[in-house]
Amino acid sequence: MRARYDFTNARRNPYAKKLKRQITIRLDEPTIEYFKSLAAEVGMPYQALINLYLRDCAAHRRRPAIRWTPAA
Repeated sequence: MRARYDFTNARRNPYAKKLKRQITIRLDEPTIEYFKSLAAEVGMPYQALINLYLRDCAAHRRRPAIRWTPAA
């Protein structure tokens, strides 16, 4: 390794805005196991599969078919 590097001609990553952001999400165990088994069948990481599913839902503006009654 060099002692110093010259970054005077460096430029920013043009794809930096498209990078993923890490968050914390709480999922129940059966949901995680479902996506893990499905991901094993497909041959991809389960986190990527969950991301693809959520991205598809967002792209098609899908809404859950549930009714939520907030506690009074």
